[in-house]
Amino acid sequence: MDPSSKFQRRSILDRPILIAIPIIIGLFLTRSPFFMTAPTLDSTAPVVWADAPIKLVTTPQFATKKTDIFTTGATHMALLHNAILRGFNSIYQQAPHVQPTDRADFVGYSLTWHKFVASHHDDEEATLFPKVEEVLKDNTIWAETHAEHEAFLAGLADFAKYLHSVEPAAAAKFDGKELVRIMDTFREALEAHFHSEINTIAKLADHANAPKPGTPEADTAANTFKTWGKSTVMKAGTLDVVPFFLLNLDGTAEDGAWANWPPIPAPIKWGLVNIGGAWHGRWWRFSSCVGGRPRKLYALP
Repeated sequence: MDPSSKFQRRSILDRPILIAIPIIIGLFLTRSPFFMTAPTLDSTAPVVWADAPIKLVTTPQFATKKTDIFTTGATHMALLHNAILRGFNSIYQQAPHVQPTDRADFVGYSLTWHKFVASHHDDEEATLFPKVEEVLKDNTIWAETHAEHEAFLAGLADFAKYLHSVEPAAAAKFDGKELVRIMDTFREALEAHFHSEINTIAKLADHANAPKPGTPEADTAANTFKTWGKSTVMKAGTLDVVPFFLLNLDGTAEDGAWANWPPIPAPIKWGLVNIGGAWHGRWWRFSSCVGGRPRKLYALP
């Protein structure tokens, strides 16, 4: 063997980046959401989209024009909730129409929605709610919210159980009508909670212990919502939940008021969607939006 060729082989193996780069480029070219086709919706005709069957939440800032800490916190929570609700609706609307060759990807998309909701619920209960209780010195403010959570958790668990049961052989076993039947068992409870929680947070502005604007306590309260909002989606999953979230955000809603929400620098947001999202790229065909704009639901006739 030519010693120089042996050296060259070793040098490539000693530099995994030389192997990783073409793999990453291949994933990007074949799976990245950047290359997803996104037919625009025909606004002149009735269109089935991800704004039903669960109604989306109107943000408190858009409705009231208030800008206090709790109205702002409730608004950002509403935007997060709407991404989750578009996810629910996109699954509900498309499930009966998914073709056998697409079923495994649809199951992956649907399980990502479940992961998103479960993580969101757990992070609220463990992190956000206790911190807001500390700010307001009141451990009763989430009583209704806790009860609302319990009302849909059993159905949510059934949703995941069914998807995991068909996941190994989704092409043959997945039944979209059965998934919709399960979703109907917790749909009303989920809708009621995702709307009610926004009102609960906004009303905290009138709490007797609500911090006054300009005080250190007000800064602490604002930082509580801001810090939690920045971390909650990222910690849920960079390669699945984050792309799911960003590809179910409609920047045209409410006259485009939230086109730049969340406030992530454009290059980073692009990378989270198109590079991070390439790992499970085929799943995102079922998302409701791309580039912050509504898209035709992929599986619908």
